[in-house]
Amino acid sequence: MTEPALPSPLRSGSPALFKRAIALSLRKWRQEAGLTQKAGAQRVDRTIQHISNLESGGSLPAAGDLELLLALYGKNDRIPFMREMLSAAKKSSNWWRQFSGVVPPWFDLFLGLESGAAELFSFDTVIVRGLLQTPGYAKAVIKGNPDLSPEQVDQLVELRMDRQKILDRDDDPVHLWTVMDESVLLRKRGNPEVMREQFEHLLRMSERPRVDIQILPLDADATPSQDGATFTVMKFPPEMDGDPGLVYLEQLTGGRYIEKSDEIAEYRRALSRLQALAASPRASRGIIKRALKEVT
Repeated sequence: MTEPALPSPLRSGSPALFKRAIALSLRKWRQEAGLTQKAGAQRVDRTIQHISNLESGGSLPAAGDLELLLALYGKNDRIPFMREMLSAAKKSSNWWRQFSGVVPPWFDLFLGLESGAAELFSFDTVIVRGLLQTPGYAKAVIKGNPDLSPEQVDQLVELRMDRQKILDRDDDPVHLWTVMDESVLLRKRGNPEVMREQFEHLLRMSERPRVDIQILPLDADATPSQDGATFTVMKFPPEMDGDPGLVYLEQLTGGRYIEKSDEIAEYRRALSRLQALAASPRASRGIIKRALKEVT
């Protein structure tokens, strides 16, 4: 199996993304086979702790161990693909390493997962989603942190623009579906020119077939989500058989990852409710156009 056999989102994946994919698959397939970690450990002549590390993403399996475990779990047909994943994991590196000096350690994992996502669904309550920001708007937002030097601000703006490349992949670009509270359009970031440019960019992006932008009107009915904050639901390529996706919450001092299936389901229900209450994509473009006309 050659490199192109990997789904497009994974070809620029980070080590963390591959480790996660391999770990979750091994855990899922072991459980489906009705085996304990002890049974898996005995099969490859390793300790239970070793199997636990593989299933948590703490370490990568040796190629021989990987094949033995997949055979034990009845997944011989997945051996070529998983060997390709293992090879990619060993060769990959963080694409954002040039910005490592300004990227908080807790954000590394998010960047790696975002780059490999197939679908991103979000609710944005304060600012335009980073993947949809213009350079001018991004700079105005990032400058809100007084602890950053002008050089660091510029680096973070460049990083944010580079993240948007997942929207422009030649094949299988990420599907982005965001529900944006209308109040985001009312919050001024930068001068009027910056805001006009941002609104025009939103209108252009909303015309893309794999970008859905909905505006939640100010007079929309209340939802449980109104007491929360911005959140992102990530889904990964179907080839990542053991990965149920996750929810990401960004907080002031770090990011929080929700990976329990029942909690993910709760956020998905919240998103469905928000999507139903929000204006349709077509009507949302009308709201953005109105905000554009009112920029002074």
